[in-house]
Amino acid sequence: MSTFEKFNLPKSLQKAIDELGFVTPTPIQEKSFSVIMSGRDMMGIAQTGTGKTFAYLLPLLKLYKFTPTNTPKIVILVPTRELVVQVVDELEKLTKYMSVNILGIFGGVNINTQKKLINEGVDVLVGTPGRMMDLALDAVVRFDETQKLVIDEFDEMLNLGFRTQLTALLAMMKAKRQNILFSATMTDEVDAVLSDFFDFPEEVTLSPSGTPLENITQVTYNAANFNTKVNLLKHLLETNESMERVLIFVNNKKISDMLHSRIDEDFEGQFGVIHSNKSQNYRLSTMAEFQKGNLRGLITTDIMARGLDISNISHVINFEMPEMPELYMHRIGRTGRADATGTAISFVAPREVEFKIEIEVLMNTELKVEGLPEEVEISTKLIEPEKDRQPIKFLMKKQTLDGEGAFHDRAKKNTKVNLGGPSKTKKKTHGSVNRNMLKIQAQKKKKKKK
Repeated sequence: MSTFEKFNLPKSLQKAIDELGFVTPTPIQEKSFSVIMSGRDMMGIAQTGTGKTFAYLLPLLKLYKFTPTNTPKIVILVPTRELVVQVVDELEKLTKYMSVNILGIFGGVNINTQKKLINEGVDVLVGTPGRMMDLALDAVVRFDETQKLVIDEFDEMLNLGFRTQLTALLAMMKAKRQNILFSATMTDEVDAVLSDFFDFPEEVTLSPSGTPLENITQVTYNAANFNTKVNLLKHLLETNESMERVLIFVNNKKISDMLHSRIDEDFEGQFGVIHSNKSQNYRLSTMAEFQKGNLRGLITTDIMARGLDISNISHVINFEMPEMPELYMHRIGRTGRADATGTAISFVAPREVEFKIEIEVLMNTELKVEGLPEEVEISTKLIEPEKDRQPIKFLMKKQTLDGEGAFHDRAKKNTKVNLGGPSKTKKKTHGSVNRNMLKIQAQKKKKKKK
């Protein structure tokens, strides 16, 4: 059996590893170690929960040599403040017996405090692209001595719109440095940035993008609307005792607050809610309470889908299907981490069938459909966002949800024909109707004149 001792780590680093109780490196840690140690640029493709953070921290800390300068030798960029906190925490554990100054920077806190800490000296700087850019433009963060650059969750940074900040930061750094990038997926945008800024990075792949994780059981339920989904979720929470550590994903902040309010009616104080409108302190304290086991679950948007190390998640529930199929992979990757098993449950409304099909195409597998339990009430009451969507989506044809009936017929139809999505088709129809009406009106005016 392979152990961390094969890496021949410095005694101070190996001692920290031993105290943490880690014995066997994960596959991505084994594959990455020699590449990073060689000094070559590396692009790592691996799903969440595979040990990516240690995969780059261990070789970087082995390579680290103290030099008496105040500017960072290692710069690590991550997409969210929560991930900054996590990486700094892991670094502090690993460098317990080393002399390394570590600092995490992100927005939402006093920038002057961060400036003061940077001026006091930092060896490893971890930050979000936005705050890193702010401090670099103020000439507080300098990259004169930066030898190693890590960009973690690369695809997520691009999804969040950080490309401008990333490319500006890359332009500020000296060309002679080692670049280490990790991404859960290899998208066209990721490939474009690689081509522009990096010289043939060696790719280390743990599993192909879109490959379903084998230790995660994936099931779906057809549920007509928000209120039916709430009834289904409450039923599952009441009847399934194994749902003890649950992450529930929705697509926006408004729905997350609405869902939390409804769930709290029957499960008071058992669930927290996290999204970008919540304060930093609230988000971190809620996560800490969940990690300690004081909360049964968290309701959240995709701010939680990437990178964060929350252990022993028993179930991930997609209360709403993500509109980007890659996000589905990131969400369900919160459970079944390392050698553990987990369950991913998705609620699919008629308007979300297309998203489900795109996920199945990405994974090259069909998601299992469970029948709606008889005890679950099917509601006909729509919430305001559903009322707003209803005329657009269902004007031409009424949708039904009778198991293997129209719901699945629609799914099969969508797999055969996709001419740009329903909105384009409806616009075209709407336009032709308007043109016909104008012609009729013009003909009537001509008759009146005659």
